[in-house]
Amino acid sequence: MDDKKQQPQVAPELPRPVLQAPPPQPPRKRRPAATLLLIVCAALLVAGAGVFGYVVRDEWYKNTETTPRQSTQRDGNAIITKEEEDISTVAAKVSESVVSIVTKTTSVATPYSRSRVAEGAGTGIIVGRDGYILTNKHVIDEALSVGVVLSDGTNYDNVTVLGSDPLNDIAFLKIADVSDLPAAELGDSTSIRIGQKVIAIGNSLGMYQNTVTSGIISGTGRPVTAQSRGSMESLTDLIQTDAAINPGNSGGPLLNLQGQVIGVNTAIVKSAQGIGFAIPIGAAKGALKGVLKGESVKRAYLGVNYLPINAAVAREYKLPVKKGAYVYAEDSQSAVVADGPAQKSGIRNGDIITNIGDIAVGDRGGVASLVAEYAPGDTISLTLLRGDKRLTTTVVLGAYDASR
Repeated sequence: MDDKKQQPQVAPELPRPVLQAPPPQPPRKRRPAATLLLIVCAALLVAGAGVFGYVVRDEWYKNTETTPRQSTQRDGNAIITKEEEDISTVAAKVSESVVSIVTKTTSVATPYSRSRVAEGAGTGIIVGRDGYILTNKHVIDEALSVGVVLSDGTNYDNVTVLGSDPLNDIAFLKIADVSDLPAAELGDSTSIRIGQKVIAIGNSLGMYQNTVTSGIISGTGRPVTAQSRGSMESLTDLIQTDAAINPGNSGGPLLNLQGQVIGVNTAIVKSAQGIGFAIPIGAAKGALKGVLKGESVKRAYLGVNYLPINAAVAREYKLPVKKGAYVYAEDSQSAVVADGPAQKSGIRNGDIITNIGDIAVGDRGGVASLVAEYAPGDTISLTLLRGDKRLTTTVVLGAYDASR
């Protein structure tokens, strides 16, 4: 065994590279000034795009982050559509003119109990600054006492029932010794249209004062037979709406988007949803004129029986038009009341009333509603069809006498 110590191996030295000077370069040509300006502009654009991209990306992250920071969280309730703004504006404008009506009546006794005093509730509209209230007749029928509660909770017990329309579900009340109440603005129910947005305000269920609902006008000129406290009443020329109208809303306003009263909510169909009815406000205007003057409730009176004309009536009676009012009575009786306003103006059986004033009878209102816009003693013009002739006559309206 060779006991010589092994010497560490040394890696052979690599040859050192020989450094050589670079070959001479040709002299650089100086760039024109215009070229330098383009380069600088391009650089600025790139830098600006980077900053803009950062800002846009940062805003996107702010608006889409799943856990919004407190400082950047937005209030979704503050996003208001035009429709919401309109409804809120109307509700704020008119709510002070809507009142709750509380009544006390005697309930019918049963064999097992004595008669007792029962409370009822409805809604009313302030129509005169010195305490005049418009409501439904069925709200105050048979009432022993009537109270009015304003939207701010002020309660009045000194309320008088002034009277009611003998042909319609309308009544008038008066709060004694008040002034400067916020009266609602009355609109024009002859120019309403199907599909028009409307708002209803009322004392729903007699518990929820100034409940606001909205919908559209679903139809006009609707006839309804309504029942209240066991009595039946036939109403005509009503506005149909899908704005929610509940028990307790009776007597409250149906409003357009200007906050004007165009109807008085009066009836619902219990077996159907989205069907409510309101009396056109024009049907109350004539009587209201006298009431605001301190007179008793009186309804203007034309003195004719008539059939509202539609396609079926026109076909059955072979009439030349599909809209208007056909002066007609069954059993060979006269459709024109003796010595009444219509007879004095020359209206005859078989005439067709096409216009009252400049308003066409039909889609814009029936004869009863259009005449009710006037007060007894007012003079109106009527356009008639008599055979193939078109005639115009004037009528001095009388006051309706329920004993006729």
